[in-house]
Amino acid sequence: MRLGKEEIDAVARVIESGQLFKTMGDETRRCEELMRQRFGAEYAILMTSGKAALISALTALGIGPGDEVIVPGYTYIATAIAVTAVGAVPVIAEIDETMTLDAEDVKRKVSRHTKAVIPVHIQGFPCDMDALLALGLPLVEDACQADGGSYKGRRLGTIGAAGALSFNHFKIISAGEGGALLTNDRQIFERAMIYHDSSAVAYFGNQLDGISEPQFCGSEYRSNNIAAAVLHEQLKKLDGILADLRRNKIILMEALKDSFQFVPSHDLAGDCGTTLAFRFDSEAEARAFNEKANGTVPIDTGKHVYTNWTPVMEKRGAFHPAMDPFKMPANRDLNHAYSLDMCPQTLDYLRRTVYLNIGPDRTESDLEGLVKKIT
Repeated sequence: MRLGKEEIDAVARVIESGQLFKTMGDETRRCEELMRQRFGAEYAILMTSGKAALISALTALGIGPGDEVIVPGYTYIATAIAVTAVGAVPVIAEIDETMTLDAEDVKRKVSRHTKAVIPVHIQGFPCDMDALLALGLPLVEDACQADGGSYKGRRLGTIGAAGALSFNHFKIISAGEGGALLTNDRQIFERAMIYHDSSAVAYFGNQLDGISEPQFCGSEYRSNNIAAAVLHEQLKKLDGILADLRRNKIILMEALKDSFQFVPSHDLAGDCGTTLAFRFDSEAEARAFNEKANGTVPIDTGKHVYTNWTPVMEKRGAFHPAMDPFKMPANRDLNHAYSLDMCPQTLDYLRRTVYLNIGPDRTESDLEGLVKKIT
């Protein structure tokens, strides 16, 4: 994360203006406009989190009770919870050798109840978007770990019906917390605009100008001008950060290509470069390597692995039983026969993979030292 005087000055400007609320001044509008330009999207809505964007997108697509949404078994739990939040049921599918959603397993799990698929560009690795688009179902891209990445020249999050970005502390660019919905679909934009801030969107500023969709009750995922001002500066730095990440990743891959097997990619040029992934023949080999490398074996990443999605696996989709999608009559016949061993391919890849964090600010000397350490 690159934070500097630009972000400090931006925050100071907002505080000195006294215009912290979203519809006061131009900060949020300027941020969303720059986001549209940088990502090549018709519409962008700044929100409180990537999960908020996913929920808003699913709502805008009209997904709810009686519907299934396919998600990968390797993603942060928020992806699956976003599905339960709209009253639908997440169907959990395998990942392929790239660590992203396996299009072939998605095909097997499509039913007459399937209304959308959520491809997750985990660790900045692009999904096989061509194969997933060929399914003919709406795709809601979870690009929360892939801000600015691309697939065949198109920014991740802008290829499907809608996409979600995240800007929390651990992401490529950050405002501390935050997210955004991207879409090229006017109807999705209008519905998401209403849903993401139904308590204020009609009462503050001119946010409903040009909106033809009828108002309905929604949530409150409204952001603010301090976050927007920080993010505006971060967006200016995004391509430079990605260029440095990708350069460092290629340097490491060139230095290590004769010694290790790397996880393949659906688009290496579009990969964000945050992570270099190694593949081993066994979990024992992966863990032995990780002892030297001090990286991460993804099976150990807690709520990113479906076996650790406790409220989903135990079918507690809401506190009130009438609001719990797993207890709704409309969902009785849907595919939620979860078991800990239902995605063996996913668990196998997670056990035999090791991640090394790249970092955009590593020096040549840092990279040389890392190579010596692990070879």
